[in-house]
Amino acid sequence: MQRRQFIADVLTEKVPPKAIPAEQFQNQKVPDHLDLGTGSIVNYTGPWGETQVKHLLRRTLCGFSRTDIDFFKAMSMSDAVDYIMNIPATAPDPPVNGYNTPTLTDPDIPAGATWVNGPDNNDFAAQRKASLYAWNMQLMLAPDRHIREKMTLFLHNHFATEVESVASPIIAYNHHKMLRDNCLGNFKTLVKSVTIDVAMLIYLNGYVNTKTAPDENYARELMELFTLGKSAESQYTEDDVKAAARVLTGWRINYAALSSFFNPTDHDQTNKTFSSFFNNTVITGKTSFNGALETDDLINMIFAKDDVVARHVVRKLYRTFVYYVIDSNIENNIIIPLANDFKQNWELKPLVTALLKSEHFYDSNNMGCNIKSPIDVMTSFAKNFKLEFPSTPVEDVQAAYYMMWAAASVTGQTWGNPPNVAGWPAYYQTPQYYQLWLNSDTLPKRIQYTVALMYIGLPYGRAGKKLQVDLIAFAQQFSDPSDPNKLIQECIDLLYAMDISTTQKTSLKQSTLLFGQTNDVYWTNAWNDYLANPTDTIKKTTVINCLGMMLKYLLDLAENQLS
Repeated sequence: MQRRQFIADVLTEKVPPKAIPAEQFQNQKVPDHLDLGTGSIVNYTGPWGETQVKHLLRRTLCGFSRTDIDFFKAMSMSDAVDYIMNIPATAPDPPVNGYNTPTLTDPDIPAGATWVNGPDNNDFAAQRKASLYAWNMQLMLAPDRHIREKMTLFLHNHFATEVESVASPIIAYNHHKMLRDNCLGNFKTLVKSVTIDVAMLIYLNGYVNTKTAPDENYARELMELFTLGKSAESQYTEDDVKAAARVLTGWRINYAALSSFFNPTDHDQTNKTFSSFFNNTVITGKTSFNGALETDDLINMIFAKDDVVARHVVRKLYRTFVYYVIDSNIENNIIIPLANDFKQNWELKPLVTALLKSEHFYDSNNMGCNIKSPIDVMTSFAKNFKLEFPSTPVEDVQAAYYMMWAAASVTGQTWGNPPNVAGWPAYYQTPQYYQLWLNSDTLPKRIQYTVALMYIGLPYGRAGKKLQVDLIAFAQQFSDPSDPNKLIQECIDLLYAMDISTTQKTSLKQSTLLFGQTNDVYWTNAWNDYLANPTDTIKKTTVINCLGMMLKYLLDLAENQLS
């Protein structure tokens, strides 16, 4: 409870003003009164009810509905986690041309057809990138009950690239398809794939890395961000970075095929010697096309520091799916045991499964302790509120999902374009971490966008269409919408990771559903009168206005920002 109050205080009273330099926070400490939870990685055997189900769904899905809660409540904890982890074998359909207008028509790709296999066309690069953004948001907002999109987002943040830095939308799509296809696969294999991926070669200058002018950009991030990390146990040297850059010389891009290849003439064929941290390993220089095998040697050498790599990756997963503070208890009882299993084969699926089934994950101190990311805000709102999206025509579909992508972007998280190679600061910047999602600019915008979706809708497309919540349909999903006490409680149970006080609920009820009255019958009569006369505009407006006020009250509270 103390930790929850701390986060609520951050939201309501201590939100850092916009544009405070991050270095001003460097000497701040996480309050030592925060309870980081107990437990271990043994399987959880405690209560399995709505509280635990919603915690699991908040951390693994991009939003959930009342139906999703009921679906997983009918399972055991172990079966629920297995279901979430067993992602479909079939990849989702690729993005399509939904960007044609009466005055601008793609000559190569018909409306509704995918552009990912067609000819690259710089004249439509911006439109296709917008299509990619909308497509990814559509996948996040699909009624999917698997962890694929959350894990893909984790990997996008871990192996950060920027769509806007890549000229070809097809290259950008191929990069994100690679992450999605391997989101629960072998991490070591994925590191090799990322290393020679076209988008990454462009983003971190690998395609200009030559024997006469070695570029250290990717070699540095391969060690610092992607594998070894920056902890005290990671003791690679600057000379190691330089030697790794020489190993990686020669990878080039075939822009006609939009693929990478190895050019021996650009490769440094001399031996590369590494520091004592790597046991003074020498990667023997290879000639001709065998030079490409040095990349495998480099990755094998890095992964031989298996404790360091495994703990770095597990810490990042922990901070994403559990909480950002890792004390000595968490390190010894959670991180190290998980890392010891992970380093046996580098498979992500059993690692994440073990974390999600652990008794530590379901510790009450790990519930409601995170601040939602902007993407979580928009996806959870859309699914909680049963926001309906168009299914046709393709132009409207793309425009509607693009609007949701833009809303997340405006509030602080632009999918496809993290601010730098380290990803979004909220996932790594100590000591604030998730608090960085909120400032005097982004917090009001979160509320403005979600309230707009309730009251006036967000416009999309070219014909005055808009995304807007059906407040009456939202209320009808609950057990007894005519009872203001049940309705408020069930709304809180769906939207919040924790309850609020009886005093708050009473104030909420009287100022919204009772419209200033003190007798519950006011709302009961208003609701029943509407049901008896659903075409009566006045009765309908009364119900909608009361519901809108009640839900805006809930959206304004600090608890709505917690996950």
